[in-house]
Amino acid sequence: QVQLVESGGGLVQPGGSLRLSCAVSRSIFSITRMAWFRQAPGKQRELVAAITAGGTTSYVDGVKGRFTISRDNAKNTVYLQMNSLKPEDTAVYYCQAPVGGTIYWGQGTQVTVSS
Repeated sequence: QVQLVESGGGLVQPGGSLRLSCAVSRSIFSITRMAWFRQAPGKQRELVAAITAGGTTSYVDGVKGRFTISRDNAKNTVYLQMNSLKPEDTAVYYCQAPVGGTIYWGQGTQVTVSS
């Protein structure tokens, strides 16, 4: 069983920044791809950003240039740095990792962007 624990969410004003963390209960060195998803009220969960074991990153169009995904294999942690936040970024953010043919999810962390 693999556990993913997100943290770092909260309430922030438009234009502000937050850094989300996803701590994994095992080594992430060999996990081929880790990703951040988000789900806003009444909407489907969507992929926000992903990072491969080799460090290649990808982003949904709406966050390019504002969000940065990174991974620290020594700390078994994946991060999502979010800058220039907009009200439409408000959602529950989830970390995802495939391990041994099973997709694992964290419990989510709420991000609210509001003045």
